[in-house]
Amino acid sequence: MGQQARCLHQTGHLLAERGQDSFRLTLYALSDFYAEVWRVRDEEHILFIHLFQHPAGLAGYLDRIRLPEF
Repeated sequence: MGQQARCLHQTGHLLAERGQDSFRLTLYALSDFYAEVWRVRDEEHILFIHLFQHPAGLAGYLDRIRLPEF
């Protein structure tokens, strides 16, 4: 999981963050999929990384996503 997190940080595009219960979720876009990194709020330890491709997984982030301006 450490390698996955480094890859996301180095080559992924940070799209948004949100809270859910006692967790902090960070959404990245990379290639043709999305990655949602789950952490306990106020901690840096990663609990797990959820990968998905279906746009329905973005529903909780739509009001927070900021796309880069070109």
